[in-house]
Amino acid sequence: MAVTEDDTAVAHPRQVFDFIQGEAQETAFVEALSRGRLHHAWLLCGPEGVGKATFAYRAARYLMGHQRDRGFGILGMSEEDPDARLIVAQSHPDLLVLEREQKDGKTRKNITVDAVREVGEFFSKAPSRSAYRVCIVDAVDDLNINSANALLKILEEPPERGLLFLISHSPGKLLATIRSRCRRLGFSPWDDEAVQRFIAARADLGPEQLERLVVMAKGSPGKGLRLWEEGALEMDELAARLLSEAPPARFDLLPLMTMFKTNSSKIDGPKKFAQFIAALSDRVQERALSADAPARGRQWSELWVRLSTVVAETEGVNLDRGEYFWSIVNDIKALR
Repeated sequence: MAVTEDDTAVAHPRQVFDFIQGEAQETAFVEALSRGRLHHAWLLCGPEGVGKATFAYRAARYLMGHQRDRGFGILGMSEEDPDARLIVAQSHPDLLVLEREQKDGKTRKNITVDAVREVGEFFSKAPSRSAYRVCIVDAVDDLNINSANALLKILEEPPERGLLFLISHSPGKLLATIRSRCRRLGFSPWDDEAVQRFIAARADLGPEQLERLVVMAKGSPGKGLRLWEEGALEMDELAARLLSEAPPARFDLLPLMTMFKTNSSKIDGPKKFAQFIAALSDRVQERALSADAPARGRQWSELWVRLSTVVAETEGVNLDRGEYFWSIVNDIKALR
């Protein structure tokens, strides 16, 4: 089960006590611990939303707590374990978490060098109530060059009774010297049936919506739930309408153009635009693959290639998302 602070389907990994599809990774970790060969740094690699952070918190609870519960899997711990409860409450003295999102809800551009330096100070002290001190970096991809080099210094001098769990969605972009000093655990995308079961148990969706969300999740159950809560299915429906034989009138699309251009505390235009482009890209790719003529398939493929760079282009040089939206609408109209 998941311990949640509200009624949302997406629980923070520190609140999740069960774990699906992670038996191999948990077995490898327990075997290393039992043989006394527990590496000081673990690089957890794989797509976002497949359970890397959940594993890190489970491993931290396993190292710090005392009340085992195999009903929650190999690294299962009781929800009543005092250390586990402290971790959920973000108040365990032997756990340090680095992430861009702050407790006040604000998100930094990256994990700063000052934040990484706190890790060195954290590991300079002995554990206060547990056998280990643990630091989780979620995600190590969010380090800048200065903070990455600061982390490298810590990895070069392994802390006694200290472990780091470095979560990475794109390990190939990390410094090779960081990768070489970690033990790597890979987390693969889930198959569609597993993603469907996971989402269906947490979201009240009809069969068609569930099917679309599984497609959008691309093997990541966490991503699928997040997209559902963020209203991405509405953007997928918009994409479907634009590609239909009876698309919305231009007048009906004006509010959408305004929404995409807006960026406020109430309306996150960039996020909605990115969701729309992702949904449209998936549907255009389906058109390209199922085209009944090679020439038609090439036309849809060309549009799909263009869509793959739209979000980066609009954000990179601050292009007008509303105007870009009209451009895409016209491209689709020309393909009918």
